[in-house]
Amino acid sequence: MIQYLSENLWLLWTIITMICLILELSSGDFFVTCFAIGALFAVVSTLLGIPFWAQVLVFAVFSVLSIFFVRPSLVRHLHGKAKERPSNADALIGKVGVVIEKIELGSSGYIRIDGDEWKAVARGADSIDKGEKVRVVSRDSIIMTVEKL
Repeated sequence: MIQYLSENLWLLWTIITMICLILELSSGDFFVTCFAIGALFAVVSTLLGIPFWAQVLVFAVFSVLSIFFVRPSLVRHLHGKAKERPSNADALIGKVGVVIEKIELGSSGYIRIDGDEWKAVARGADSIDKGEKVRVVSRDSIIMTVEKL
């Protein structure tokens, strides 16, 4: 197997590329993608007949160049111009949901947003009936504060 891979280095670099792309699926920060790009250029250098030490150099150079030039544009394209990205429950602020358990005045109920259920309290003096649409205005830990639409 090792002899086969040493005779077909393009296959080794292709496997490295695929492994990097699969690992990127779990991270999502486009850092490992840069190594996949470097390995892809190493595949091309193998097909051009460049020796192995130069292939490793091509891999390293193009990986570093990708980190500085490709990754920032990928991150910017994915996340837009926002400096801070809300995550987890903070991302729910401003979203619209449906009441699935009546929210009584001075008590809590439950809402559903994007298929997830959250404990909620109403902002204002009115209770909110089941089935009504609400907008999340703030949160305190895992309890959403909502207003009726």
